[in-house]
Amino acid sequence: MAAFPPTLDIDPFSDQFLADPYPDHERLRAAGPVVWLEKYGVYASARHAEVQQALQDWRTFSSAAGVGLANIQKGEAFFRPPSLVLEADPPLHERTRPVLALALSPSALRDLRPKFEAEAHALLDRLVSHRAFDGVTELAEVYPIRVFADALGLCEEGREHLLPYAAFLFNAFGPRNQRFEETLRAGEEARDWVTRQCNRGALRPGSLGARVFDGVDRGEVSVDEAALLVRSLLSAGLDTTVYGLGNALFAMATHPEAWAQLQARPELARPAFEEALRFESSVQTFFRTTTTETELGGVALPAGAKILLFLGAANRDSRRWEQPDRFDILRKTSGHVAFGYGIHSCVGQAVARMEGEIVLQALAERIERIELAAPPVRRLNNTLRGLASLALRVTPRRG
Repeated sequence: MAAFPPTLDIDPFSDQFLADPYPDHERLRAAGPVVWLEKYGVYASARHAEVQQALQDWRTFSSAAGVGLANIQKGEAFFRPPSLVLEADPPLHERTRPVLALALSPSALRDLRPKFEAEAHALLDRLVSHRAFDGVTELAEVYPIRVFADALGLCEEGREHLLPYAAFLFNAFGPRNQRFEETLRAGEEARDWVTRQCNRGALRPGSLGARVFDGVDRGEVSVDEAALLVRSLLSAGLDTTVYGLGNALFAMATHPEAWAQLQARPELARPAFEEALRFESSVQTFFRTTTTETELGGVALPAGAKILLFLGAANRDSRRWEQPDRFDILRKTSGHVAFGYGIHSCVGQAVARMEGEIVLQALAERIERIELAAPPVRRLNNTLRGLASLALRVTPRRG
């Protein structure tokens, strides 16, 4: 017989929770495989096994009602047309996602890598020469916007809208709290700019965005659908990288033993970035909606219920990871859910991984030491976890 979930008074969208979620993550995991969050009237899961199961089972735990608190199938307010990949289930998802997958094929990424590497080397040569820089505002925000926006085919004018758009979008997946309201005005203006840039005529010929519109010529998607897919590609390939790079730099600057391992073996850059994603997940939460009466972890769930999946908590679950609160770049991280899991996993994850690897390897080849020059400044967001500022001091390698 299925059990009923315990009730917790945790507010996962409060300033206190977002500033330091880890104590409450442990409360959530300890309480059971599924809990009831009374403040928002939703179920929640923070253990790895149940989070991964729900992410993988799209038939029971649907994305089509939206991956935020609002149920878009009931007409609850949202501020852009739903994504055709993140907020769509098959059969629509099966028709649209392959168009993005083709645009971001392994061969396409191989073609992009030399330019991505050249841009990283040029930027880091300049920053390392100063011996001090802000890892967020001068690196984590600058590099992805430069290389990925170029690859996508966006014009240079107006790119200052990209970060406000991300803040607005990911705040909108939570409640309509003060944090959402504060990003609303700038976010709506940014949303309008992004919408214009995702049209075929605005994209550079031969770019990733233009390749998405090739799907129109093949008869796979409509013109309007292609524009929405470019928008999805922009969000998926940019925001996770900006926050992921900032979090990775913070982890490296505060774990000298890990940095020494990477500095001695720069080829560990890819696993180091993966461990940073597990350890300090950029995307902390996403919602799903049950399509039928079901059970998760032996807990009964009704049909049509919202359930909040704590990706960041799942990635530090001791049931799945040994010493989960330890940052270990030699750890086998396979199975982390920082990019989601299953058919709705992040479409931009290959780009994010390539950029993270390139930046960490380039840094390791250039500097002996990396350390904090001042306490970091956190940027609170209803969905994302990251920093607004990360003052770093570096010692260049000799010879």
